Amino acid sequence: MKIAIVKLSAMGDIVHAMVALQLIKARRPDVVIDWVVEQGLMGILADNPDINRILTVNLKALKHNKRQVFAQIRQLKTYAAQNYDYVIDAQGLLKSAIVAKLLGRHTIGFSKNSIREKFAANLYSQTVDIDYAENVIWRNVKVLCEPLGIRVAKGDLVNKVPFLHYQPLSLQNTPMAQGQKNVILVLGASRPNKVYPAERFVELAIALNRDIGAHCILVWGNEQELAAAQYVAQHAPQTTISPKLSLNDLKALLAQADLVIGGDTGPTHCAWALNVPSITIFGNTPEHRNTWISDINRVVKSSSKVDPLRLDASDFSIRKIPVQAILEQAKDLLALKSINKDLNPTFVSECQ
Repeated sequence: MKIAIVKLSAMGDIVHAMVALQLIKARRPDVVIDWVVEQGLMGILADNPDINRILTVNLKALKHNKRQVFAQIRQLKTYAAQNYDYVIDAQGLLKSAIVAKLLGRHTIGFSKNSIREKFAANLYSQTVDIDYAENVIWRNVKVLCEPLGIRVAKGDLVNKVPFLHYQPLSLQNTPMAQGQKNVILVLGASRPNKVYPAERFVELAIALNRDIGAHCILVWGNEQELAAAQYVAQHAPQTTISPKLSLNDLKALLAQADLVIGGDTGPTHCAWALNVPSITIFGNTPEHRNTWISDINRVVKSSSKVDPLRLDASDFSIRKIPVQAILEQAKDLLALKSINKDLNPTFVSECQ
């Protein structure tokens, strides 16, 4: 059987879907899997042994040059020559549904009651129904596994193996400190109200070094995040700003960390994929929906109530989360001598 998965972006969304690959291969090792992704994010998928081919598109270029649509259609038609048995759209957007339609006749995706862009469901020949408010990782697992006749339970995610693969770190000088606990701080996110303030990260870095001698590495992806990293490094001792990282080096660096702390954003979700301890800081997005909470992958949530169907753009409650709430979780995770990988879905720290 030959299938194509359409999950174009963003980094965290791709990571949330990738966990399904090992579940598919465990039960159907004969399945050939190709993955369609925005070319700028192919590095997240790179080196994964469960993916046969990574097929790239550049739909983002259409924002600046609409004429590129014809080139993209031609590219997708060359991919369609693979004659896929199933094309599964795990994104649930109109653009991803169109991509799926161009790739093959038997297209599968979320039902109209399961996605926000409901018209997309009209382009599928088969749909999967699952509540939009359900955990996003479980949504991805269900839409990718159910059409293949693979039954999965949420308990199947308990014993997941790390599924981000990478080449050795290419940096000449590692930002990791020898003989210390290394904590990666993820300073940015896709929207301002998902970003924990740089001033609070300063307090956190100082406290981690003062209380347990931890060394913090500051990762960034754009100029605004670099400015935040420079601010934190200027005001907090025992911090190192990482160089700008390729996606391979980001994965490789995260895999070496003792702990990753950041907002609801791609690099923080990568820690979960790598089975690296993490703390995800939530404000205006729902913690139980946007990550999979475990004994080593925990969350700290602001006191605001979140409706997954209608996120409040004016909710900046993440800025009010006290550093102490994150620090307590960090010290607990770093103190663990043996990591229990059994999931604990009830572990949430509510900050008033």
